[in-house]
Amino acid sequence: MGKLVIIESPFAGEIEANVEYARRAMSDSLKRGEYPIASHLLYTQPGILRDEIPEERELGIMAGLAWRRVADRAVFYVDRGWSGGMRAARDLYNNEGFPFEIREID
Repeated sequence: MGKLVIIESPFAGEIEANVEYARRAMSDSLKRGEYPIASHLLYTQPGILRDEIPEERELGIMAGLAWRRVADRAVFYVDRGWSGGMRAARDLYNNEGFPFEIREID
């Protein structure tokens, strides 16, 4: 059975390009035999949470990070750089000893 992984990639800023990149990251992960979740793709869909509202953004971040309770590791896709949220997640994972790896697609 494949590993459960949390996908970390940029979202804010160039949202359209970042969403397309996150979709490519999900595809890459699936093709590696993993079972990924990218909370920033899920929770920012219309009618769920609005990233531009700080309280809703924070709720989405906390919901995404909660997946580490069941995930095997996180994977940072960094072709488009490191966002503030990605750096914060990396610091949290480091502090907790939660395993992660860094990947590039391109």
